[in-house]
Amino acid sequence: AVKPGTEPGLEATDYFGPERGATASGVHAMIVEVDPETMMVQIKRHVVVHDCGTVINPMILEGQVQGGVAQGLGNAFYEQLHWDDNGQLLNASFMDFLLPTADTVPHVEMDHVETPSPLNPLGIKGAGEAGAIPVAPLFAQAVEDALSDYGLEITEIPLSPNRLFELVTEARG
Repeated sequence: AVKPGTEPGLEATDYFGPERGATASGVHAMIVEVDPETMMVQIKRHVVVHDCGTVINPMILEGQVQGGVAQGLGNAFYEQLHWDDNGQLLNASFMDFLLPTADTVPHVEMDHVETPSPLNPLGIKGAGEAGAIPVAPLFAQAVEDALSDYGLEITEIPLSPNRLFELVTEARG
């Protein structure tokens, strides 16, 4: 019975969890140079090898991974929100919020390993994460390696040139 003053309703909850997921795997490697005067980072080489199962459309897949790499580089080097003391966002437009552009995203050497998934008829696995997720920590590690003479330990991103100057200054004492 419905209690007076309440509305009748219907609610249902169900859960699904496959025994195993069709998970992609891969590896990224990056070599960077850091200008000691400006702290500008130049990516000299970026290699991606991944396995997303059966590749249905190589051109779209490469574009998806390249786009993910651009997103990861944005997270690593460019994108940061700045707020004033009153909580007002200071870089709320694309004029002020930095993003990677076509001329700043490096060429990515890419190879695909095809190990078909047994969990679906097409043998496919996810591919969207292959570009984006590993890039920011990889970038930070590559920069830390390039600046190893300073004994830096990079623990956060983004790594703007200003932030790198601060880290080097702190490391020098």
